[in-house]
Amino acid sequence: MKKNILFLCTGNSCRSQMAEGWGKALKSDKYNFYSAGTKKHGLSPYAIKVMKEAGVDISNHTSNTTDELDAKMDIVITVCSDANENCPYFPGGKIIHIGFDDPPRLTKDLNDEEEILTVYRRVRDEIKLMITNLEERI
Repeated sequence: MKKNILFLCTGNSCRSQMAEGWGKALKSDKYNFYSAGTKKHGLSPYAIKVMKEAGVDISNHTSNTTDELDAKMDIVITVCSDANENCPYFPGGKIIHIGFDDPPRLTKDLNDEEEILTVYRRVRDEIKLMITNLEERI
């Protein structure tokens, strides 16, 4: 039976969405992947764009909170410090923190789209590496 893995972030708009997308694209034969936030911020169009560039379509994902999950989680990976510090209780779930920079926060004062996308691409690629080496972390 496949384990359920949740990627938890603050707003479920970017990092957790990219992690879910990479998980499904690279390891859906081994695990069921989900993402959620402690709040709902909506899906980042930049996250959609950079994932699509890498061949992973997350455009049909929705921004969810943990209250909307209907599966029992075996592993919860917090991808930001806020989610790690405010992680809800998951009975029987192992909680692991693997933090990534927050692209929306890093780019909030940038106006050049290419500079913004560069930040999103870097975090996207860091998340892909984490998924590629997931078994070493869980």
